Amino acid sequence: MQIIMNKDQVKGRVKEAAGKIKEVTGKVVGNTKMEIDGKIEKNVGKVQSVVGDTRHDLKKHR
Repeated sequence: MQIIMNKDQVKGRVKEAAGKIKEVTGKVVGNTKMEIDGKIEKNVGKVQSVVGDTRHDLKKHR
């Protein structure tokens, strides 16, 4: 079975991972701004992934 992801799913998951890395790095080095920026980026990525998942589900059920 081949799993195909749409652009929003891929971009969202990449943003989510990058945000998590930034968040953890900020926490480790004690940079609160970086940590908060990372959390924001991570959550934006989650939202974009959900949008992509929803589009994928809608397309699948047509």
